[in-house]
Amino acid sequence: MEKKVRKSIGTGWSMAVQPAFIIGTCNEDETDNFAPITWVSATGTDGDHYMLVISMFGTKRTKLNALRDRKLSVNLVSRDMLPLMDYFGTHRAENGKKDGMAYAVSRGEKVDVPVLDESPWVYECEVEKAVGTGASSTFFCPIRNVQCDARLNPENTFDVDLTKLDPVIYSGKYHSIGAYLGEIGDFSK
Repeated sequence: MEKKVRKSIGTGWSMAVQPAFIIGTCNEDETDNFAPITWVSATGTDGDHYMLVISMFGTKRTKLNALRDRKLSVNLVSRDMLPLMDYFGTHRAENGKKDGMAYAVSRGEKVDVPVLDESPWVYECEVEKAVGTGASSTFFCPIRNVQCDARLNPENTFDVDLTKLDPVIYSGKYHSIGAYLGEIGDFSK
């Protein structure tokens, strides 16, 4: 196997491959609020349960709402949702209601949070713990419900063809997934 040649590029802001999500919360006046967040991961808890780990930077209203209400929706962004994600990312809530683009919202089935009807995969979460680091807050969020597009028809949450889900991947720029490559163990045989 040929050794790859690498070079050091420093430790400032750099590419970090992440799925794109739009986080839904409620404002103090009960209106819906959405913001794109890509710092989303998962961690295990007791047994076979897991929770989402979501970091939000700055003073965005979505972060303040999650700290106050301790609940949020995590709406996966598919490629057809890119205009909506870009809209939410370029319009701040303190500049007025984000109603310059049409989108449909419903409520979570287990957690009373706004959910984007267009999203093919939605987590309804509560916030168990929030940890501050500098200007960021990291939320540890038990998942109370997962909604998925019925056309995906998964047997379980690992039985999802991401090429059909068509998630947006963010690394400073938008990307998508092009092909199914296989399962764990397929390549070590």
